[in-house]
This record gives sequence, structure tokens and C-alpha cells, in this order.
Amino acid sequence: MQTLYIKNMVCNRCIMVVKEEIEKLGLHPEKVVLGEVLLKEESLNSDQLKALDASLVAAGFERIDDRKSRLMESIKNIVIQKIHHDADSEQKYNWSTILSEALHYEYNYLSNLFSSVEGITLEQYIIRQKIERVKELLFYDELTLSQIANRMGFSSVAHLSGLFKRTTGFTPSELKKSRMLEQNRKPIDSIS
Repeated sequence: MQTLYIKNMVCNRCIMVVKEEIEKLGLHPEKVVLGEVLLKEESLNSDQLKALDASLVAAGFERIDDRKSRLMESIKNIVIQKIHHDADSEQKYNWSTILSEALHYEYNYLSNLFSSVEGITLEQYIIRQKIERVKELLFYDELTLSQIANRMGFSSVAHLSGLFKRTTGFTPSELKKSRMLEQNRKPIDSIS
């Protein structure tokens, strides 16, 4: 079995597309999760890798083959999974513990690597992802701002509103009232 690491896989639809692209090439994915594919094949020859890379790029993805890039993509996928896909419960996470345990590196190393590659701190990235999730929740208009703040792990509505205003230039209420919510949302994989 061989593990492939794929950049820009951020949702269930991405998983489906990547799996289909791999199967079109006659390969056999055993398991496909955010950012990662486990193939039944032991190894791929250079022609198979070239075809796979071309197919993935055409679909908006990219195979990652260096350790630091894989680690960066893993960090992003864990954050995205927790914020956008495990969002039915309160999100008061200890990010240093989650990332360290999942990736088997000290949090300081992961944080420094992230900052050096992305140009923003890991904490800023997490906040930006949370703000995008808040925009989504505001757009659907099913929860109060207090419920959203609680669900997203903010200490209060004031804390959420302050971060939201610093990040977007609007308070959550202003953005919601202005009907600019849809134009203000960003794709998850473009947040940096």
C-alpha cells in the first residue's frame, strides 16, 4: 500500500472528485480522507505518477511529495476538519494538544513551520478559518450570535464580534444586515 498526500482537499466533494480521478487511471484507492489517499498499489511508476499529477491538477488538486509540504497540508486539514466539519458541538479546542498528538511533532515546531511557510501565525490561520465558519453560520441564519459564539469556542459575543470586525471590517450584525454576506465568504482552501 502507498500513501499519497493531496493539496487542496478540503471537503467531502473534494474527496469524491479525487477518488474518481484516481479510479479513472485504473488505480485502487483503499481509503480517501482530507488530504490523504491510501492506495492498494505498493508503488507507482513514473508514467502513472505523471498521469496522476496531470489528472489531479486538472481537477484543482496537487500531489505533495516533500515532508514539510505534507506536514503543512496536514495542519490545515486538521484545522479545517475541526472547524468546518466537526462543527455540531462546541469548539473549545486545545489546538497545541490536538496538532501535536495528531502529527507527532512538538507544537512549537509546527507553529514555527507554519509561520515561516504561510507568512501568518497558526493562531491567525485558525481565527480566519473560524471567521469563515461564522460567516457561513450567519448566512444560514439558524443560530443566534450568542449560539454561534458558543459553538465556535469564543469566550463571549463581544470577543467574537471584536475578532470578526478586525478580520472583515464589519461586525457580524453589520455584515448580516448589509446583505454582503455571500460576497464576503471565501473558499476554505484560499484562506491564509
